[in-house]
Amino acid sequence: MAKELPKNFLWGGALAAHQVEGAWNEAGRGMSIADVMTAGGNGISRKITEGILENEYYPNHEAIDFYHHYKEDIQLFKEMGLKCLRTSISWSRIFPNGTEQEPNEAGLQFYDDLFDELIKNGIEPVITLSHFEMPYNLYKEFGGFGNKDVIPLFVKFAKCVFTRYKDKVTHWMTFNEINNQADGQEDLHVWTNSAMILKETDNKEEVVFQAAMNELIASAYAVREGKKINPNFKIGCMMAYVPIYPHSCNPNDMIASLKINERRYFYSDVHVRGEVPSYTQKYWERNNYNIEISEEEKAVLKEGTVDYIGFSYYMSGTVSTDMTIEGIPNKDFKGTQMVRNPYIESSDWGWPIDPVGLRYILNTVYQRYNVPLFIVENGFGAYDQLDENNFIKDDYRIDYLSKHIEQMELAIVEDGVDVIGYTPWGIIDIVSFGSGEMEKRYGMIYVDKDNKGEGTLKRSKKMSFDWYKNVIATNGAEL
Repeated sequence: MAKELPKNFLWGGALAAHQVEGAWNEAGRGMSIADVMTAGGNGISRKITEGILENEYYPNHEAIDFYHHYKEDIQLFKEMGLKCLRTSISWSRIFPNGTEQEPNEAGLQFYDDLFDELIKNGIEPVITLSHFEMPYNLYKEFGGFGNKDVIPLFVKFAKCVFTRYKDKVTHWMTFNEINNQADGQEDLHVWTNSAMILKETDNKEEVVFQAAMNELIASAYAVREGKKINPNFKIGCMMAYVPIYPHSCNPNDMIASLKINERRYFYSDVHVRGEVPSYTQKYWERNNYNIEISEEEKAVLKEGTVDYIGFSYYMSGTVSTDMTIEGIPNKDFKGTQMVRNPYIESSDWGWPIDPVGLRYILNTVYQRYNVPLFIVENGFGAYDQLDENNFIKDDYRIDYLSKHIEQMELAIVEDGVDVIGYTPWGIIDIVSFGSGEMEKRYGMIYVDKDNKGEGTLKRSKKMSFDWYKNVIATNGAEL
């Protein structure tokens, strides 16, 4: 294939403030919802505690101490040739409780310094406003995004940072993986997306739909206000796309796949089209859900549609209506279960590895919306082992990424999909969101720290570092 990616294609890497920065209580920063998440493990869920408990370990408190190491790390990113770095702004670093009238200047200055350092080294900041790190006080005082009073607080935060960094940041995203909470309303995802703890007496699905709508409304307000501050801003949403395939060509499997995919498309449908899709309205009607959306809010959804879709892609799933096959029941569509796809392998964490799925989702989403797409997360978590020379030969990561990039290039060059850039997740080792581990490593730069929080924090290059450096240098021609 003749690889002809755009000359301005944004090759980069992706991080999140709460998984890298550390300094959780320095320079006026308030507690975030990530600060009360304990360490878990492979197959062991993280706990969400009421406040900070003395006998628990909270890996995000120090993370990899990017707050104090960012200049050193940016030099490595520059050497790798990154064109952009996707990260986030810690909301509680700017408004410690989320309710203050005036922002914390020390927090604003940190991001000024960080963005200046990136720009000085030829790296464009790509910034997410809310990446699983809302101020903890918004849970304590308001119960999270289930309460509409949180909407103007988010908009105030967005306007503050849009104004401060209007000449330093062009590409923004509002809420990270906003649609994760659609998948069965698991506590962890509802907590990190919406700062809510669901009660047993709640109609959980209805409560999550209301919180999601409040976030979508907040996003639309932010987009509208951001365009007033700088009309040249490119403000996107951020989705987690996990395409669900039918297990067979049985028409029932096809319908099951269609309906289960709607779970995630609902969010981007609202973000891009500015209205609640008819299939969701009908679902609410059938279930007697009362989701509050005012006429003013409906108008704002239309005004605040996004410029592009940023998304993560790690895996696909497979659904079957044949209940005799071994699988996991899916409560999102009756009479279905998620089953193993016999055509693909899985990672050590049981995540299906499906590079062709990336091309599939790029085509499907682009055909659905016809807006530019930005792959802002894709990566391979693995137990990296230092060899006798203290070097990590992560050829498995190179294999994973190269196959995904190849499929991305096919989507761009052969299929005509408009893709802004590609930022693999965890360009440097970071705290894993799902498990809280350090040893579930995604990075091309190794950080000496283990799951107990012990280590020197020394950075060193893995084999994938030079490989990715060459990919960028050749604009994807050499994989």
